[in-house]
Amino acid sequence: MKVLVVDDEKLLVKGIKFNLENEGYQVDSCHDGETAVQMARENSYDIIILDLMMPRVDGLEACQQIRSFSTVPIIMLTARSEDSDKLLGFESGADDYITKPFNILELKARIRALLRRASMPAAQAASSDVLTRGHLTLDPKRRNVKKDGAAVELTAKEFDLAELLMRNPGRVYSRDSLLNLIWGYDYQGDARTVDVHIRRLREKLEKVPASPEFIITKWGVGYFFAE
Repeated sequence: MKVLVVDDEKLLVKGIKFNLENEGYQVDSCHDGETAVQMARENSYDIIILDLMMPRVDGLEACQQIRSFSTVPIIMLTARSEDSDKLLGFESGADDYITKPFNILELKARIRALLRRASMPAAQAASSDVLTRGHLTLDPKRRNVKKDGAAVELTAKEFDLAELLMRNPGRVYSRDSLLNLIWGYDYQGDARTVDVHIRRLREKLEKVPASPEFIITKWGVGYFFAE
């Protein structure tokens, strides 16, 4: 597995690189967002660990630029714990975040969880049927989605969320249940994370995002996929 670690704190990068390489990962690194975007274009990474506050191009802008050409899972590192910063990270396309200072064991666990979701086990994928709902087609085996026959780029978490909802049309999921099912029971993030991902899914999958046909809000309860 190939990982890109991006942070202007060189000692932190060195420590992450050392620990991940001991786990068998191949690790590249850099110290600013501009270089990170260039490296992401020129290489095929399985996951990117990206700091929020960096010189030249910050983590938010770098994440947005990477998202314009790649769906690689991205973990955002931030020294600030405000919910607004975390939500901005998700808005820019990040799949997960960790607040500094963090335990390296937690980072490893987050990496494993994202990689596990991004590469569905072969046995599970082989038994998964293609889901078709109106103008949308979702292929769990290939982990791709098409809208009116055209491919739509989704992040790992967006795909997992879309698949869960499409597999269970009519079933209403609360924000907390979606956090547990998609992000994991040990996830400590804000429930508004779900709202951000739902909005992004609507923008990508619905013909008229402001008047969704499929991804519906059940006011005061949660979200469901129309039957």
